[in-house]
Amino acid sequence: MLKLLSICLLALSLSGCSLIPCQQGSMLNPRESGKAFAAVTRQVSPSVVSVQAEFPVDPASMQFPFDKDLFKRLFGDLPEGLLPPTDLPPEAQVETSQGSGFVFRAEKSRSYILTTYHVVQDARSVRVMLLNGKEFEASVKGVDTHSDIAVLEIPTGDTLPLALGDSAQLDVGEWVLAIGNPFGLQHTLTAGVVSAKGRTALGINDYEDFIQTDAAINPGNSGGPLVNLDAQVVGMNTAIFSSSGGYMGIGFAIPVNFVKTVAEQLIQQGSVVRGQLGVLIETLTRETAQRLQLPAGQTGILVVEVQPGTPAAKAGFRLDDVIVSYAGKPVRDLGAFRNQVAATSPGSRQPIGILRNGKPQTLSVEIGQLP
Repeated sequence: MLKLLSICLLALSLSGCSLIPCQQGSMLNPRESGKAFAAVTRQVSPSVVSVQAEFPVDPASMQFPFDKDLFKRLFGDLPEGLLPPTDLPPEAQVETSQGSGFVFRAEKSRSYILTTYHVVQDARSVRVMLLNGKEFEASVKGVDTHSDIAVLEIPTGDTLPLALGDSAQLDVGEWVLAIGNPFGLQHTLTAGVVSAKGRTALGINDYEDFIQTDAAINPGNSGGPLVNLDAQVVGMNTAIFSSSGGYMGIGFAIPVNFVKTVAEQLIQQGSVVRGQLGVLIETLTRETAQRLQLPAGQTGILVVEVQPGTPAAKAGFRLDDVIVSYAGKPVRDLGAFRNQVAATSPGSRQPIGILRNGKPQTLSVEIGQLP
């Protein structure tokens, strides 16, 4: 479950609160930093879980990889146990994937766990282990493939949900901690800073607005929380940029504000409702701007196709329209624009500013619902 050489998803495949004695704006010496990290860890760890998923394996993939007769002529009889068994029962023909998660909500007789979709994708069974050693068979309450978010349900209310922060208030340079189970090493803590915000167009998910961090995260961390020094979740770890499959100083987390919105819909209705416009778009390049005779430095998003029968088609969008504003806000980034449209309630009408043949216009669009 890794996208090697570029973006690596972080599932590992294995064939009440005390105040923190610091403020984000203060300068910490190493001793104070260590105490702050330790305090956060004590508070957060009971709510961080290990997620283990089992997947069926095609028996054909378990066959001996060489021609048996040729191997015997070259090397003699095969050592006992070298050949894979051919009579394994179905329950033994599985492989496992391990990731992380955290308690999102607890009710009287059940708790909801958040993790990433790619940890449990196509799983035959999922188990969740708490810090106290208790294990539970989990059911998948809902998944959102577009954002790589999954909600699990376990049959106990005896859990401690984590406090959720406000990812919109994060500052670049702010301390953050990643807690999870890299390489199966449970409840591993790493520290780093927020390296950047609003990372889009990375090709990880359909909808992206990532927090970038240099806190060390590795395979198995996926689904674990990224927390601030107030022990609040600010993101959910999901991927790293790597040429080796391991940590190289660039990790990505889904902002908790985004995660919360998706998780609430998955719990309530089992799916996520998103707005749809119905255009194919690309970033406005300098060359395209020159071709369209737009002013130097013009920003926006280029419409390269209008899909028939969609809200965009009904509103009168055309090829080579340049979208410059949405609902009164400037449009500069393709990923951010897609997120804006997706977050808009279907049926609502929104003004979209465009440039057509160099002249500004405003189109009124009734947003549709993404299938």
